[in-house]
This record gives sequence, C-alpha cells and structure tokens, in this order.
Amino acid sequence: MSDALTAPATTAGRYPELTWTAVIVGWFLGCIIAVSIGYAALILGFSIEGSELAAILGFGILRGVLRRKSIIENNIVQTIASGVNGASSGMMFSVPAIFILGYGDQFDPVIMTFGCIAGAFLGIAFIVPLRKHMIDFERLTYPGGVAVATILKSPGAGVRKAVILLSAAAVSAGVHLVSKLTGVENWDLGSVIGMPGYMNGTWYLSLLTVGVGFIAGRGGVAFIIGGFVAYWFLSPMLAATGGFPLDAAGAAISDPGQLRLLLYRPLGIGMLIGGAMTGVALALPLIVSTVRSMQKSSSVQTGVSADEMPIRLLYFAIVGAAIVLAVIAVSSVESVGIIRGIGMALLGTLWIWMSGIILSEAIGRTNWSPLSGMTLIGITLLIILTAGMERGDSIVAAVMVGAATCVAMSQATDLMLDLKTGYLVGATPRMQQLGQFIGAWLGPIVVIALIFVLHEAMTLGSAALPAPQGQALASMVEGILGGNVPVEKYAAGAVLGGILSGVIGGLGITVGLGFYLPFNSVLTYSLGTLSRELADRYRGKSWSESVGIPIAAGLIVGEALVGVGHAIHIVATAT
Repeated sequence: MSDALTAPATTAGRYPELTWTAVIVGWFLGCIIAVSIGYAALILGFSIEGSELAAILGFGILRGVLRRKSIIENNIVQTIASGVNGASSGMMFSVPAIFILGYGDQFDPVIMTFGCIAGAFLGIAFIVPLRKHMIDFERLTYPGGVAVATILKSPGAGVRKAVILLSAAAVSAGVHLVSKLTGVENWDLGSVIGMPGYMNGTWYLSLLTVGVGFIAGRGGVAFIIGGFVAYWFLSPMLAATGGFPLDAAGAAISDPGQLRLLLYRPLGIGMLIGGAMTGVALALPLIVSTVRSMQKSSSVQTGVSADEMPIRLLYFAIVGAAIVLAVIAVSSVESVGIIRGIGMALLGTLWIWMSGIILSEAIGRTNWSPLSGMTLIGITLLIILTAGMERGDSIVAAVMVGAATCVAMSQATDLMLDLKTGYLVGATPRMQQLGQFIGAWLGPIVVIALIFVLHEAMTLGSAALPAPQGQALASMVEGILGGNVPVEKYAAGAVLGGILSGVIGGLGITVGLGFYLPFNSVLTYSLGTLSRELADRYRGKSWSESVGIPIAAGLIVGEALVGVGHAIHIVATAT
C-alpha cells in the first residue's frame, strides 16, 4: 500500500491522489459521518449518502487548513470517508433487530464486526467489474455522484461551504443540548389549535430531521404522503365511519399511538415487503442483461483499463464470499451446523451479487436505493433456512449473516457513486477502489460500538430511539417464527406497496415508511422538504446547493454528535 500512497495518480500527472494525508483525513471524517448518519437512521428509518458531506468537510480541512489543492486528493478523502460510512445504513437496518427481539446479549459482537468487515470487502469486490458497464458504457446518471463532483470542482466555494456547515452544526448542537437538558422533545401543536387527537398534531423538535428532509427534497415527498394519508386521511375517515379498531371492552381505539401499532405499522411493513419484492421482480431482466454484457465490456482494452482492478477479482470474491459467510454462520451459534451454514452462505453470496446489481442500477438512474427492502427480503430468506432451530439461535444466526450481506450491498452502491464522481473529475479508478477498501474496514467497528452505547443509554426500539427498520425486521421475524401476526394487514400492505413500486420504482417502500414511522417525525421532516422546495423556487437551485445543503448537513451533524455524546455520558455515569 505504501507505493500507492506515495505515487502520483496515473491519469492526473503530478497531482497527489491516494496519500497518507487523504487516508487519515478520510478516516477522521468517516467516523464523524458514520456516527451522525447512523444515529439519524435509528430515528428516521432511512439513511442518506455521506459523500457530499465528506467532500465539503474534506475541502475545509485539505484546502482551508492544510492548504492542499488537489481535487483528486479530496476525491479520495470523500471516497474513504464514505467507505467508512458504508457500514452505518447496512448495520443500522439489521443489527438493532437482535436487541429489539431481546437477544442483544446472545451474540458475539466481535464475530458480528468481522463478518460486516468481510461483507464490506465482498460488496466492493463484487461491484468493481460493473464499473465499465454502468459508468463507461451505459453512462448512468448517478445524481449523487454528479453533485459531489460539482462540489469538488468549486474549490473556493468548498471552503465556504465547510464554514457554513460547521456554523449550522453549532446551532443544531446547542438546540438539541437544550432539548436534552429540559426534556422537551415534542410540541403538541394539535391540541393547541383544537385538532382531533387521532390526527396526531405533535411535532418532533429536531433540526436533524429538518436537515434530512431538506437534503432529500422532492425525493422525500412520497415518505411525507404516506404519513399524511395515514393520519390526516384514513384516521378522519375511520372516525366518520365508526371504523376504529375496538379494545377488549368494545370501546373504539382512537389514540394515534395505538392506531399506529394496531393498523398503520403493519400496513407499512407490508408495503415495505411488497415494494421490495416488486423491485426484485422488475430488475430480473436487468440482471440477465448485465451478466451477459459484463464479461464483454470488461474485455475492451482502453487507456483506463490498466488503472483499475481486474475482473478476476469477481471470481475470487465469489469463492471468498461463500467461505467467509459460511464461517460467520457456523460460528454464530452452535446449532447452525456445517450443512445449514453452507446453505446460508450460498444464499447470502447470491443475494449480495444480485442485490448489488439491482441497487447500483437503481441509484444510478434515480439516486434512490431500496437497501432497506432488500435487507428485509434477504434476512427473511435466511430466517426460513434456520427453520427447526431454537428461536434465539435462529434470529442470531440469520441477522449476523444478514448484516454482513447488508453492509456488502451498501458498500457496492456507495462505491459506484464515488466512481461516478471520480469519472467526472479525472480520478484513477484503481486508486478509488483501493480507497474504498482502506475505509471499509473501520466502519463496522465504529458502528457496532455506537449501537451498544445507544442501546445501553436509550434502548433500541424505544420512543427515543425507534430504529424503524429494525422494528420492521423484528416484526417480520416474529411473524415467520409463528408469532401473533396480522396477516391480512401485511397482505393488504404488500399488495399496495407492490402496485406503487410497479408504477414508480421504490414508491411502495418510501410511502410504507411514512405509514410505519411515528407521525411526529414525518411532520418535522415535511418542514425540511417544504423548505427545500421554497428555496429552489425563490432562491434558485444554485443557492440550495451552495448554502442550503451545507446548512442541512450541519443540522444533521450537530444534533447527532450531541445525541451520541449524551448517550456516552449516560453510559459512563451509570457505570
């Protein structure tokens, strides 16, 4: 690695690219971003890409502090940082389910961590051969990658954006600190204005949530629609028709919290499943065509081909994936056995490869990745393979292997976004691929520590830390293992989610999340989305990108760091 870290980029002449400075700064920023976005994912149930945030902060450090001027070196910084962050969504969508189901003390965190590191490496290895096909030949858009390239190409603006981001982070941190110290985290505006209780007019006081909504922009509208349809359309309709569910005494249940548990959350879970399954079905032709063209495109010799990793890496990855996942499965609990472990490994390997193709294509065309839905399906299939095992053993084994596959999928999509950025700024693909490997090992270590700290302080699955994706996965697991499951609601949601995703890719999943999440978060999120729409219309998209997004990113970082710091304080003082 030392030669790679000191040699100049092949395609960029004298300009430094993969350097020790880039590695250290990338690791540092990656840890901050992984903690921030991971914390946000446990509250809102979905994640955002960290590449833009890394590019802005990277400019602030490299150019503003260290006076380094290489754009492609900053590109490596954001590649490494986003590689570290790649574990946040992958693990936050899967690992919390173990804690929510009550088995948080029955798995080995060391094995889990090494499994996720191996999964990260495998996801990168699987996606490397697809670079030519998706970026050089198909020329997929990858809007997120284009946005990062735009930041990198505006050096003066980059430093300014970093200052704006840090200022917004200070404000957000201060507000959240006051909220934590006073215990005031929600505002019941609905009761103030006389709104019926079943419409749930309580707002979550969170600048982080506003920031996430701003960055998502119109992409978050479907999520908002889901929540508003549930509480501001269906609830009044149920009230008008007398259709509220009844308690044991025959009285109507109109409390919004109970309505969510009994009605809206099961429908949301069903929509997540139906939307994800539809996405897989629609992507099958893509998988076939990609497989057929991948070998052909990789054999084309160009000036760039010598600067990237060879396709034979894919073949090694297939064998490596099966071996690593088998070891993880067999080591997770004694009852798995070699035969079942091999079966889980083969399924996990196939799922990594197929999902990597689907997700990379989806994010390349729409900037949307159905990672959560693919995780639900993958772990559900693994649970089925563990039939006959004790409940706890089945859950631990499936989630440990599933977490590794989820991290692999997350890394695959992240690398493709970064490679698109590199393509636009003249970076060397091989250097970026190495950078992703250099960053990927650190993420699982940071995230697993974060999960344990937050669970100890606030309890995963609680009102303070709902972990929506973990709860959805836990509900699915309970259903498969024979619990009391509202099958008809799951089925209805699955049909609706499938129809919506058939019309617009991913629509069923995002609307389903709006049904699933507490409405107080949806309301606050809508402020961010509305702010982005108003900013684009009246200040212009250039203002939103140069000022609005750095502010939003700062709001996320500030609140997240205070939230995590508060959790660490609780754990430290309790012990």
